[in-house]
Amino acid sequence: MFTTKRINRMKWACRRGMLELDVLLLPFLEQAFDELSDEQKETFERLLTCDDPDLFAWVMGHRTCDDPELSAMVNIIVNRVKV
Repeated sequence: MFTTKRINRMKWACRRGMLELDVLLLPFLEQAFDELSDEQKETFERLLTCDDPDLFAWVMGHRTCDDPELSAMVNIIVNRVKV
């Protein structure tokens, strides 16, 4: 269950060291998170624990994540958030 406290922690985790990630992750959380399945929500939360260089490479298409769940979540985020 995603309590307000848990979602607030994810909002904080969306604040990254790279502006390119900030403009993807927080808008996704605010606009699309509620539409995700519980499993996808868990995957998004897990994605937020990844390192910035890895996340950046995945969202920019420079590399593909080896974890199929995380890779699918990256694709959902990139396709959902239009910057």
